[in-house]
Amino acid sequence: MGKAVLAIDHKPIIGIILDENTSQGATAYEAGKGYFRAIERAGGIGIGLSYSPDSVLFALRICAGLLSTGARIQFPADWYRADQTSQAPQSERFEIERALVEAFLLEDRPYLGICNGMQMLACLTGSLMSGDIARYTDGTIPHDDPTTRHEIDVIAGTKLHAIIGKDRLIVNSFHRECVVEVGAHLKVSAYSIDGIIEAVERADKSFALGIQWHGERLLDESEDAQAVFSAFVQACRIYAQCA
Repeated sequence: MGKAVLAIDHKPIIGIILDENTSQGATAYEAGKGYFRAIERAGGIGIGLSYSPDSVLFALRICAGLLSTGARIQFPADWYRADQTSQAPQSERFEIERALVEAFLLEDRPYLGICNGMQMLACLTGSLMSGDIARYTDGTIPHDDPTTRHEIDVIAGTKLHAIIGKDRLIVNSFHRECVVEVGAHLKVSAYSIDGIIEAVERADKSFALGIQWHGERLLDESEDAQAVFSAFVQACRIYAQCA
């Protein structure tokens, strides 16, 4: 195998795992343009990754970093607390996504997980989830509503805090599941004001960050949303230069 590509004209190549229309029979791939726009604005090149096993080999040959998009898919039952398993549909995405994330973490390539991608990072690091976020909130924030905007507290001393430079952010919310037990090597970097884990990171990796909110949908509302993608692309650029 020849030398990995990783970048073109100093722009790091970033794999973006595609979602699928699980509510309509999983007959098509799909992905919001915001993910690609955010990567491009930060000076990267985003390419979609399908659910073929060859996507793992391709990504390791071509991509400096990996972005895992939002989704409503079911994780294995033992990734949830007892009696709190998922009501989301199963998806062939899961096995490929898991293989991709594990491969990139093993090689310490930059990783950014959004929504489902945050939950994947957390569970691969020994965390547990609940399939019913309502058990863990007081009902003041409608978390499963794309029109919701709410505050989160960013923890000082975390990578997320260093990126944003603020103690509190306004984010959106569009999820029914949540991380409820945090595994070893995983650091919580933000909580919603009603106590839900909103961001996690791997302290033992150069850049492995997960955010529960959809920053790609906030690009035109908040500079903070783009800041996360810009930090990720910069980490990918550094990896590509050093590889």
